[in-house]
Amino acid sequence: MAPRRTTKPPKNTPPEPSVCSPCDGSGTVAATVRVGRKRRPVGQQDGLCLNCLGSGIAPDA
Repeated sequence: MAPRRTTKPPKNTPPEPSVCSPCDGSGTVAATVRVGRKRRPVGQQDGLCLNCLGSGIAPDA
């Protein structure tokens, strides 16, 4: 006769979503603003992260 199991097996829980690495989970990245004919950089502005599309969660590979 087999011994009786007293504990329940662990439930299958989905893995925690990982944070997007280019934007560190914020959903925005810095984009350089360039002006003039020589395209010199004058500053930066926030842009949408193209890796996660602004969600902050890394896409599954």
